[in-house]
Amino acid sequence: MDEDGTRRGSVEPVGDELAELAATTAAEARAYLSTVTEVATGRMDSTALSVLLLAVSQALVTGARLGAVDDVVPARRYEPDAGPDPDVDPVRAGLANVLDGLDDYADVVDPLTNAKLVRGALSDDLASVAADLEHGLRHHERGDISEALWWWQFSYLSSWGLRATAALRVLQSLLAHLRLDVDPETASDAEFDALHP
Repeated sequence: MDEDGTRRGSVEPVGDELAELAATTAAEARAYLSTVTEVATGRMDSTALSVLLLAVSQALVTGARLGAVDDVVPARRYEPDAGPDPDVDPVRAGLANVLDGLDDYADVVDPLTNAKLVRGALSDDLASVAADLEHGLRHHERGDISEALWWWQFSYLSSWGLRATAALRVLQSLLAHLRLDVDPETASDAEFDALHP
């Protein structure tokens, strides 16, 4: 497929392997959507960052599978209407609230072609991934397996894979700072307690 999503290549029916990949991707998309929606409610407190790290990591494993297979080319030349775009604004707003003070970060436009630093927001990244996964899920739930796979694969390579990768790096960095940036006295007390139970 081309950068603009134009479909090219040979059209093949969805075989067992691709059907299994679609089912796995759909399950992972549902799990991701469920997790970010739950975190956005603000009920997770101290576990929110760890839960998000796991959800984003798992989504990226699924995306890597999509990126590793040949281009999926559905029978139709144009994508059929999947209905209105998913409304992820409530999730985005909830995540921004949960991540208040931690949401903004410095992002690189493209490490290969444009190393310019721009503002990034973790809540925007997580919501953007959710929107792309849900869009493909709508095709899947209508039984249009090749269309769902095409969308997930194309949007992984052009959009949500990049945003999820950025989010993963920020989440890992946040957890590292929270756990490793402690004052020497606290670290010394913890070490003493560990050595003298």
